[in-house]
Amino acid sequence: MKLIPLLLLVGLLAVSGWAEDAKPEPYSAELVKKAEEGDAKAQFSLGVCYIEGKGVTQDYKEAKKWYTKAAEQGNAEAKEALKKEPARKTIAVRLPEIVKEAEAGDANAQSTLGNYYDYGRGVTKDKKEAAKWYAKAFKSYAKWAEQGSVEAQYRLGWCYFSGEGITQDYKEAVKWWTKSAEQGHAEAQHCLAGRYFCGEGVAQDYKEAVKWYTKAAEQGTIRAQYVLGLCYAKGEGVTKDEKEAMKWYTKAAEYGDEDAKKALEMLKSK
Repeated sequence: MKLIPLLLLVGLLAVSGWAEDAKPEPYSAELVKKAEEGDAKAQFSLGVCYIEGKGVTQDYKEAKKWYTKAAEQGNAEAKEALKKEPARKTIAVRLPEIVKEAEAGDANAQSTLGNYYDYGRGVTKDKKEAAKWYAKAFKSYAKWAEQGSVEAQYRLGWCYFSGEGITQDYKEAVKWWTKSAEQGHAEAQHCLAGRYFCGEGVAQDYKEAVKWYTKAAEQGTIRAQYVLGLCYAKGEGVTKDEKEAMKWYTKAAEYGDEDAKKALEMLKSK
């Protein structure tokens, strides 16, 4: 029974995008109120609403304002968003260039354009158009992955895992993430660890999960560091070791991971 809470948590944390972080709240009067009262997570969520134009008119200046407020309180997601903000705020400016690159066959541009249409970023939301560009990107990634590109293998694994451009297939995701992870790709190692922990596309194996979390954590993947700390704290896939748990929580906390900070405080208060 002790596996269930951690298993559910890791299932939420172990993939890229929002899957690795807490999902932002949708825009509402209550969200605005919480943000104005100083709630860092609400401030971050409000920033997301403004950056994506969801529930409110898209406003990059407002987004940066709320990201900044959240970041000043140590919110890791907001800090990361601020790093990306200069690129995000120029979506409208960059769009013609991205379209040109996508039409010329650039897989990353095709994937990005698919994402824009998928979520209505800088263009009118259009799932059909999103699927078209995801499919083009998938074909390019598949070609390069077969030729041995470590990055393409990682991205192809993500296509299979998320169902972007191809029918969702966890086993294929594991296959390509394994190829990429074995060549040292940190994000592929992190994603592969999550699949072993959750038993998605591969037999559940906590020891194997810890092995890959460790490799990703040693390369500086913050969420892998936090989850590895959890594994040591709970004794999942590895001998329980609070000293080792504290070590990994500390590494993640130093980079602003809020969950790691809380876990570290709880461990120290024992």
